[in-house]
Amino acid sequence: HRGITFFDTSDFYGPKTNEILIGKVNIAWTSCLYFQALKQLPREKVQLATKFGIENMDSTGFIVNGTPQYVRTCIEASLKRLDVDYIDLYYQHRVDTNTPIEDTMSELKKLVEEGKIKYIGLSEASPETIKRAHAVHPITALQMEWSLWTRDIEDEIVPLCRELGIGIVPYSPLGGGFFAGRGVMETVPANSMLTYISRFQGENLDKNKKLYLKTEKLAKKHGCTSAQVALAWVLHQGDDVAPLPGTTKIKNLDSNIGSLKVKLTAEDLKEISDAVPINEVAGNSMPDILSRFSWKFSNTPPKGSKVST
Repeated sequence: HRGITFFDTSDFYGPKTNEILIGKVNIAWTSCLYFQALKQLPREKVQLATKFGIENMDSTGFIVNGTPQYVRTCIEASLKRLDVDYIDLYYQHRVDTNTPIEDTMSELKKLVEEGKIKYIGLSEASPETIKRAHAVHPITALQMEWSLWTRDIEDEIVPLCRELGIGIVPYSPLGGGFFAGRGVMETVPANSMLTYISRFQGENLDKNKKLYLKTEKLAKKHGCTSAQVALAWVLHQGDDVAPLPGTTKIKNLDSNIGSLKVKLTAEDLKEISDAVPINEVAGNSMPDILSRFSWKFSNTPPKGSKVST
C-alpha cells in the first residue's frame, strides 16, 4: 500500500532467519499483513535482493568465503528460504580477499545463465575489484556505506560506478540512525551494535551531537525531520542512487517514505553538506574489528594465483 517493492536481505541476517521471514507469511501480525500484500503482487513486480559471502563471525571479525562452491551452496539455500525461483539482485556481501574475484564472478555468471539470479551486485568492494569483477560479467549494483557523515566513496568509487554504469545502493544512509536522533534524542540500547562504534561513544558522541543539531535546524527550514533531510540528501545524489534505510518500526518506515517529498536544490545540498564537515565528524563509522573488511582493504589475489573450489 506504500509503494515499496524493493526488499534487501542477506543470509547473514539472523543469520538465515531474515530470509525465512520474507519467505513466509505466518509471522507477527503487523508484518503478516505487510507480506500478504507483497505476496499478492506478481513476482515480476517485486525486486528481491539478498547476499552471500559471510560464513560466520568471531572475535577477529567476519569469516568471508567467495569460492565457487560456497556461492553455489548459498544460492540454493537462499532460494529455498525465500521460497522463490530466482533472486533479482544477488550480492557478494563482503569480498573474499583470499579468492580471485574472477573465480567468484564466474560462478555468479553461471547462476545468471541458469536463471537463478537476474543481476549481480558487490558490497564494500575496492575500485580494482569492481573493475575486475565487471570485466567477467556486468555488475548492476554496488552496496556501500554513504551518508552525510560517511562520504569517503565520493572521490573514487562513485565516479567509477558512473563510468561503468553501476547503480549505487547506500547502506546506513541515516548514519546508523544518528540523523534520526539515535544517541542524541534517545539513548543507544546497551545491546546495540552501535555501542561498538566509536562515533556513538563518549566524547565523540558529544562532539557529533553538534552536527545533529545543525541538521535538525536545517530540517525545520525544509519542513521535515532531521532523518528526512539526511535521507533526502542521499536520494538527491543521483538517479542511480537507491538508499537502504533500515527500520523495525512502521512510523519510521512512513518517515523514510516521506523523505521522497523533500525537494532540495543544488544550493540546499551544499548547505546540508557544509553543516556536517567530514573533518569534524568524531570517531569511525564501523567497529574497529570490521574496518579491515571495508572497500579500502578488499583487493583479491590475481586470477590463477589460487585454485578455488
